[in-house]
Amino acid sequence: MKLENILVKFLIWRIKHVRSKTFVLILAGLIGNISGLAAVTLKEVVHTIQQTLTSGFDVKYENYFYIGFPLIGILLTVLITQYFLKEKLGHGITQILYDISKRSSIIRRSRMYSRMLTSAITVGFGGSVGLEAPIVVTGSAIGSNIARLMHLTHNKRTLLIGCGAAGAISAIFNSPVAGVIFSMEVILADVTIAMFIPLLIASVTGALISLTLLGDDVLFSFQLVDSFKASDTPFYILLGIVCGLVSVYFTRTTYKVESLIKRVKNALGRAVAGGILLGVIIFVFPPIYGEGYNTIKLLLAGREGEIFNTTLFFSEIDNVFLLLAFIFGVLLVKPVASALTIGSGGSGGIFAPSLFLGGITGFLFAALVNMLTWGNMSTSNFTLVGMCGVMSGVLYAPLTAIFLIAEITSGYELFVPLMLVSAISYSTSSFFEKHSLYTKHLIERGDLIQNDRDRQVLSQIDLKKIIETDLLVVDPEATLGELVDRVKVSKRNIFPVVNDQDELMGVVTLDDIRKIMFDREAQENTKVKTLMSAPPASVQPHENMQSVMSKFEISGAWNLPVIEEGKYKGFLSKSTIFNTYRKKLIRHQQE
Repeated sequence: MKLENILVKFLIWRIKHVRSKTFVLILAGLIGNISGLAAVTLKEVVHTIQQTLTSGFDVKYENYFYIGFPLIGILLTVLITQYFLKEKLGHGITQILYDISKRSSIIRRSRMYSRMLTSAITVGFGGSVGLEAPIVVTGSAIGSNIARLMHLTHNKRTLLIGCGAAGAISAIFNSPVAGVIFSMEVILADVTIAMFIPLLIASVTGALISLTLLGDDVLFSFQLVDSFKASDTPFYILLGIVCGLVSVYFTRTTYKVESLIKRVKNALGRAVAGGILLGVIIFVFPPIYGEGYNTIKLLLAGREGEIFNTTLFFSEIDNVFLLLAFIFGVLLVKPVASALTIGSGGSGGIFAPSLFLGGITGFLFAALVNMLTWGNMSTSNFTLVGMCGVMSGVLYAPLTAIFLIAEITSGYELFVPLMLVSAISYSTSSFFEKHSLYTKHLIERGDLIQNDRDRQVLSQIDLKKIIETDLLVVDPEATLGELVDRVKVSKRNIFPVVNDQDELMGVVTLDDIRKIMFDREAQENTKVKTLMSAPPASVQPHENMQSVMSKFEISGAWNLPVIEEGKYKGFLSKSTIFNTYRKKLIRHQQE
């Protein structure tokens, strides 16, 4: 109680002495700091777990542990999620977008730590996913809950969610510009000039925390060795198309594998099945273990032959064809491994897998072109640009991909090919897949609406809260006289006909009985079931607003019954929807 009193006094003082814009800037800096600390903590914990489990492996004997480690990690994650956190994992950024769209930017408090805990276990034990999405969820949840604590409006809550995401990405890659752009491209639907400054502050503070605590030991960094050659431009154009196709392969494989593994309904059974399959894949292709950044670093350093050092089958090999075949195999199974990790109950994101897959694609492309043309193209440059291309094609965030790679290479030497490949890959991928992996299911369900303010506001209306239950129901076997008695006390002109099982049999309106309602003989001899008519359509409580408004338009009705699992729940009025919409629109404009 004392804490609540202190908070109330602080909020009153703040309103009197601190301007709202200034207060948001202060909170943006605070959120950036906390998100940065969370990112650094998660990175260190995961790498400590991985070092403990895999340091000093004897390839001949201990590589068999690769089969068991992912299973243990996924099982632990599922148990913690089910019995302690009691929440679903899945794709974290998708959930953030849903919370912004449908829950007024209110994110559960538990997500400030749940994704950190579960992803540390999943990735630390070899789950083939990334840390970026979990830390974005953590930062976003921190932003949302601090905004709620400070009693800020919906728009400011959304902005601080974006600040948390920007601070997290900035800290984990030491890339403040990419952090801001990621937040604008992926998290925030409507970006205004006023949002830039808080996002910049959060992103910069996140990067400063990372630099202070980690120095140059960020998640991934590389110093460019080779310069960009304009003569390589045709090959970069072709690489952009290849990256777009690889992005489509990644997206569709992820959907397919996740849907297949989720056919196992029991959560523990699904974890065991997915964990075993993932372990077998990692046993055959050890580079897939964890995030995979170490493999990318080997490719960039020109030490690709060392990739074989972690496998049971080879130690050192000079056959370049076998090496490229092995790397191509890694490219094919990486999306399967990532989907198995998330689909079977693990915690992580697709950010790192898209970068990993892009690096592999770029390296393979350059190596094959060099072999076929006896050329001397920079495999490291193509590896980096490939990372940008696939990330752009999977996340549908081309600007984020460009600036992220530019920042982690500490320069803009590759800016032209990065822009070219990112644009071509995005265009190629979006030709086959209209929406990104983050947004596809939300948009198909009507839970996320982009670039349409009216529909966005309409989608925020909760149907359950506007269902009208004051209509007087009547039994189908009742007489007209009994119905007239209801008419006398009712304030409505619609009377649902409902049987003993709460099933809607039909509807009687005042216009249906107006001519005979005062006829004594008709009142005694006419049954309600002979007067009722079927409603033109019905609505379900969980139906999206786009579908509901379509039913109103097609039927021409102003009132439609709400049916849930065959049971009558009430009526939905078009006028009530419009009034609720108008109030929400006014509130949004005021905010």
